[in-house]
Amino acid sequence: MTRPRISTGAPCSSRSIFDFSGKESRAQELELDLGRDGAWDDPAAAQQTSQELSRLRGELDDLRKLEVRTGDALELAELSDGDAAMGDQLVEELAGLRSEMEKRELDLLFQDPYSDYPALLSVHAGAGGTDAQDWAEMLLRMYLRWAEGHRVRTELLDQSEGEEAGLKSATVRFDGVHAYGRLRAEKGVHRLVRISPFDAQHRRHTAFALVDVYPEIPDEVEVEIDEKDVRVDVYRSSGAGGQHVNKTSSAVRITHLPTGIVVTCQNERSQQQNRATAWRVLRSRLLDYQRAQRAEHLNDLKGDLISPEWGNQIRSYVLQPYTLVKDLRTGFEVGNVQAVLEEGDLDPFIEAFLRQEAERREHGDE
Repeated sequence: MTRPRISTGAPCSSRSIFDFSGKESRAQELELDLGRDGAWDDPAAAQQTSQELSRLRGELDDLRKLEVRTGDALELAELSDGDAAMGDQLVEELAGLRSEMEKRELDLLFQDPYSDYPALLSVHAGAGGTDAQDWAEMLLRMYLRWAEGHRVRTELLDQSEGEEAGLKSATVRFDGVHAYGRLRAEKGVHRLVRISPFDAQHRRHTAFALVDVYPEIPDEVEVEIDEKDVRVDVYRSSGAGGQHVNKTSSAVRITHLPTGIVVTCQNERSQQQNRATAWRVLRSRLLDYQRAQRAEHLNDLKGDLISPEWGNQIRSYVLQPYTLVKDLRTGFEVGNVQAVLEEGDLDPFIEAFLRQEAERREHGDE
């Protein structure tokens, strides 16, 4: 048996790749912060610091274990020459190390500062009438299935049903590891081509839906909102939701007049709960809007031409005359449409998007 070739370089080289020293320094800083007098006078800030420290400690433990495994593999490689049993053991260990390294490499792609925050994802039916509203509901179901497969918690914040079928819009909160870091890859226009179930002549129709994704911003992050710039309306909830629906004005709509951003929430039972949720979503959307404005300004300085977001179609889902899901940004495509729409198999698309971003950063395109 040919012994697998393995570098005998220092096993600690991964320390620089995964910024081991940087993580260790940051963990020490956080430990000092939590140990100083009065650290817990602000419980919310201290809790956030504690959570970051816990996450870093977990990452450092995992990296140390990976380092030990790499060293063991190097020793095994030196001892396995001519030993078939040890050679098989080495092959198995290298496969495990490769899988773990790929996982760690993917973690490095989450460079957005809000990657670890919960994500607020909204789906809006676009052009295409009833087909577009049905398409919006299909997309929402796809994201919920993706969340189930990743143990990501979801909470429906708002939903507006279509007249005949589907949804006009819906907003869902996703809370899990890298929730925003992953789901932000879905932001943009999604296009569906299929034989319409709403067409008596069974013709092929095209429908569009807009997916908007922004991080949920915690209270300690300052977002300035002038009350004079905000209009708050209350109205009766509609759709499924129990006996309280349509009997009290519990639903809340907040309009930010300077930007035109409108946030609605009707999923909670009380007006107070809906108001609090709507304000939380508005703060997150405004911060995302401000980040987008800064990015647009920087691109204008570079001389880049930015096309309007609604026209920036990112992905096509074709069910007829052939089956294909293709991401127009990365070129990644799959033929198994059912796996994507019904099982929420989005990870290959998300990873391709993140890797493309990383390549652009490396070449200074962003």
